[in-house]
Amino acid sequence: MARRKVSNPLALAVLACLAERPMHPYEMATIMRERGKHESIKLNYGSLYSVVESLQKHGLIAPKETVKDGRRPERTVYEITPPGRLEFVDWLGELIGTPAKEYPAFEAGLSMIGGLPPDAAVSLLQQRAAQLRSQQQAAREMQRYAADLGVPHLFLIEADYRHSQIQAEIEFVEKLAASIADSSLDGVAYWREAQRRYAAGEEVEPLRLPSQS
Repeated sequence: MARRKVSNPLALAVLACLAERPMHPYEMATIMRERGKHESIKLNYGSLYSVVESLQKHGLIAPKETVKDGRRPERTVYEITPPGRLEFVDWLGELIGTPAKEYPAFEAGLSMIGGLPPDAAVSLLQQRAAQLRSQQQAAREMQRYAADLGVPHLFLIEADYRHSQIQAEIEFVEKLAASIADSSLDGVAYWREAQRRYAAGEEVEPLRLPSQS
């Protein structure tokens, strides 16, 4: 992955807005929210203005004009520069074409799930599945809202991806919970015995994995 002068994903969203046309930060934020980008990229005004300043500092965007609308304070309209357009295309191409190793918090939790009693793990997984279904419903409502605003589906592709991810996770979580509950998951017997010994203050014989040559 290339080392970016400005690496905050919000900077990429700013470049995407300005690749369409010049605009001021408030307009950028409005467009991002209308298109549901705040569901994929953390968006707040403080961070947005910091990102705009950083992009300007590195010559990727530049002020075009200052406008005043009624009693509102003056607003600076920015435009993307030629280096900024090159950065946008290169950065976006890298994100789309090159898988990156990520470290999701849920994956970290799964790697140490044996630290919980099996029945507690089942309950928590079921709780997670219920919350995921709520998120899935919220994502559907956001898609309908954007569609009602006339936002082309091109700008909602990430919502399709997120929906697919949530559905896949629901299926995985529910299957895992069921396999722990009925002890069909290989290793659950050891897990239950280890937790019994932990609760009794007894030492637990570590489970040794086959060594790799």
